[in-house]
Amino acid sequence: MAYRRWFRVNRPILVTGAAGFIGSALCKRLILKGEEVIGIDNLNKYYDLNLKKARIRNIQALRKGSSWQFHKLAIENKKRIESLFKNKRPKTVVNLAAQAGVRYSIENPSSYIKSNLVGFGHILECCRHYEVENLIYASSSSVYGGNRKLPFEETQPVNHPVSLYAASKRANELMAHTYSHLYGIPATGLRFFTVYGPWGRPDMAPMLFAKAILSDQPIKVFNNGAMKRDFTYIDDIVEGVYRCCYKPAQSNLKFDPFNPDPASSNSPHLLFNIGNSQPINLLKFIELMENELGKKAIKEFEPMQPGDVVETAASTVALKNWIGFQPSTEIGTGIKKFAQWYKEYYKL
Repeated sequence: MAYRRWFRVNRPILVTGAAGFIGSALCKRLILKGEEVIGIDNLNKYYDLNLKKARIRNIQALRKGSSWQFHKLAIENKKRIESLFKNKRPKTVVNLAAQAGVRYSIENPSSYIKSNLVGFGHILECCRHYEVENLIYASSSSVYGGNRKLPFEETQPVNHPVSLYAASKRANELMAHTYSHLYGIPATGLRFFTVYGPWGRPDMAPMLFAKAILSDQPIKVFNNGAMKRDFTYIDDIVEGVYRCCYKPAQSNLKFDPFNPDPASSNSPHLLFNIGNSQPINLLKFIELMENELGKKAIKEFEPMQPGDVVETAASTVALKNWIGFQPSTEIGTGIKKFAQWYKEYYKL
């Protein structure tokens, strides 16, 4: 059965973090498929505001009729969030709004508490009071923390986060499960693994590396390069989120409270990894970037940073079983597309 037939989306779909990397790409996908989308974003200055505004312009260029609305709005603003839910009555909500970044969470923890905890609490309360039928929310591979058993599986315990960002994302999973249990809200948490591609975040490795290489500046290579990441191309991430919009979480009818499955529940709450399942060494990633940009990087080798982990790798068996899809974009293909976009966007 085609996934479009799993569930008929009652419009409109609310996407928070709509000016973000993943949020903007998802909005474009939904609009191109004929959905009515409401996007919200606080347009903060954590990174280049011009990039966020350019993403919004790209979405607006696609809209037809009333298929797209955008509101500058922070999920921490309880009064305005409640007003939006009351007036628009979304039945499907994709919460991608969050304060991102592992290292920044060490410098500015209060912003993570406000957005990722308080703000997400407001989203859950609105889902409860305005009868949302499908909530999808962003978690992160960071929740696996100090785990060293690879690939990471959703059934592993995630009780040892190593950054406040990771702790806030794990808290989101627990909060969403509680609301699913108490109020029957179908909620799906998606653990994203190192997303990259065109229109990416300037604070993440691909953008930092590209900028440094092309401007003959040194790049910091942490843990002396002995790191691996499960880089996942943006289109694969969006496809996974998109399909979950049409298949709300369901209760696990075989859930055993004496041997509980951490990834499911007797409530309608599910957790899935979205990763490429092909981790690559950081030095190899830099080499591929050098090849596409036509320049060698100046490397500065640094020790491991607080909050970082040595390696990530996703098992996506559960995701494939649920929605019939798993990421597959080869890293060379993804970096090529990213490098082309980067040079065009920054007119290099």
